Amino acid sequence: MTIIKAIFKNPTPGASLAFRPNVEQIRPIIRFLQETDPLGKRWFLMGDTEEESLLYSAFDASGDLSSAAEAVLETQFKGENIRYLAVWNGEFKEDDGASFNLMFNDEDWPAWNLRINYQGAGILRLGGFKGLVELLSIVAGSLLPIYISVARNEYFEKQVFQDRPGVGWMLYLPRVLTVQQVPEARALVPVMIKDEKGKDKQIGTIIVSVTDVPFSDENPEHVKIANAIEIRLVDQDLLPLFADL
Repeated sequence: MTIIKAIFKNPTPGASLAFRPNVEQIRPIIRFLQETDPLGKRWFLMGDTEEESLLYSAFDASGDLSSAAEAVLETQFKGENIRYLAVWNGEFKEDDGASFNLMFNDEDWPAWNLRINYQGAGILRLGGFKGLVELLSIVAGSLLPIYISVARNEYFEKQVFQDRPGVGWMLYLPRVLTVQQVPEARALVPVMIKDEKGKDKQIGTIIVSVTDVPFSDENPEHVKIANAIEIRLVDQDLLPLFADL
C-alpha cells in the first residue's frame, strides 16, 4: 500500500471541531481524487462491516461533505476532542482499493494529519509522477503541512533515520531547496501559491527520488537514492525530527 501522508498544525486553534468546516479544508484534495481517479468518483464512510461501509456516501459531486455523512459523524464523535473522517472508494479488489482519513483535534498535539492510501498498483490511477506532484502541490497549498511523504509502510524500515520522515518516492518540505543543496534528487519541484497581492510565492519543494517509474522499496537502487537524499538533508539540518513536529 502506498501512503501519502501530510502532517500539519491546527490552522485555527480554538475554532469549532464540527466536521463540515474542517472537512472543507481538504475539499480541493477530494475534488482532485474525484476528477483524476477513475475509481475515486464515490467515497463511503467506513463502518464496522462491509455492509455498513457502503451505507453512506461521504461527499457530493462537488466534494462537499454529504448531509448524511455529517449527521453520522457528529453523532459518532459527540463530545470527543479528537475526531476522524475515514472513507474508502468501495472497491474490494487489491489494485482497485483506496481510502483516506483526516484526523483533527482541539489541541496543539497530536498534530493533525491526512493519509491517502492506495493498494497495490492503484497509485498509478493518479497519473504517475506528474499526477502525484499535482496532488502534493494541492495538499501543500491547502494545508500548509510540516511535511508530506509518499512511500509504502515497508520503506520505514529501510530509511536511514527512524526519528525523521523518510524520502521514499517523494517528500515535500516547506522550504525553498536548490539542486546544490540536494544533488541526489531526481527532481526538485517548487510548490507555488498566490500571495495577498496575487504574486507567485514559493511555499516549499517536492523532493523526488524517482521520476521514470513508481518508487519501489524492493529496488535497491531506489532505496539507495532515497537514503542518500535523507543523509544530505540531515547533514544540512533540513529534515525535521518527529519529536519537534
